[in-house]
Amino acid sequence: MSDAEQPRLRAALLAWFDRQGRDLPWRQGPEGRRDPYRAWVAEVLLQQTQVARGLGYYHRFLTAFPSVQALAAAPLDDVLKAWEGCGYYARARNLHRAAQQVTREGLPRTHAEWLALPGVGPYTAAALSSFTQNAPHAVNDGNVRRVLARLHAEPAPTPRWVQQQADALLDPARPGAWNEAVMDLGATVCTPKRPQCGACPLSGWCGARASGQPGDYPAPKTRPAVQTVQAVAVLIGNAQCAVLERRDGALLGGLLGLPSQPFDPAQPGAPAQALHALCARLNAVPGPLLGEVTHTMTHRQVTWQVYAATGGPPLTDVGSAALSRLDHKALALAGRRAQSLFPV
Repeated sequence: MSDAEQPRLRAALLAWFDRQGRDLPWRQGPEGRRDPYRAWVAEVLLQQTQVARGLGYYHRFLTAFPSVQALAAAPLDDVLKAWEGCGYYARARNLHRAAQQVTREGLPRTHAEWLALPGVGPYTAAALSSFTQNAPHAVNDGNVRRVLARLHAEPAPTPRWVQQQADALLDPARPGAWNEAVMDLGATVCTPKRPQCGACPLSGWCGARASGQPGDYPAPKTRPAVQTVQAVAVLIGNAQCAVLERRDGALLGGLLGLPSQPFDPAQPGAPAQALHALCARLNAVPGPLLGEVTHTMTHRQVTWQVYAATGGPPLTDVGSAALSRLDHKALALAGRRAQSLFPV
């Protein structure tokens, strides 16, 4: 595609976006002048969550924390509870830290100031500076990568190549709208499987469509192998009140959860040894097996053998605690066991 074709391509995509762009709550307000706080929450939330599912989480979070000042003043436990179910909880912890920084220093006014906040990387800084200040910074995410790889019939686009192409195509007059348009095109028309080429405003310029096999671009990424983790967990109490411990680490750090102990399934007797060690640490007495639960987190599949136990530390109100989905699955075993013992 020649430089002379770029204005026509930009005009075609922006006209399509003006007609058919998604009506999303964080897009309210003048183009390039979105509410910074709402746009920021949405971008952080949608880093690992699809829009259809993220809408409910977005409204719940904004109801709990309607302003950056409210978020900054809230205890971290309340923030994690409002984030519950979204996963990747480091996002919530960083958002909370960044909100406290913003209340001291003010909302960012430049791309560099957005980039200086905890948890804000190159994509988020480019998105927020373009959406809220109409700054000329092109975004580079999965949708943009797919659209540009197909447009140029590039089977193996590197991050650097994608950024170069995105920078070259960025509309100088409407950078915020352009970024949203490319992402919307990838999310709704130029989808990973069965792209709707007949409805695409860029079909006349698309190298992948001309090849006759648009779905082949870009070539699938090599995914890392899923790591299997086996552990025992104990439920002391019931589904409403139970012994909970504070998690650490990047994945679930800050959340509460049932006490657990990993084990090596290749070692004979490892589950029993792990259960004994866990109960000794808690000063608890192990009880019967309640069942087994499995949950996949990132590239890790975690399976728990969940046992009842008695004794141990004081119980915590489960309803007020921020828990992972794995913990909710484990707690549900207690409810099912109670129903089997005392059927209605």
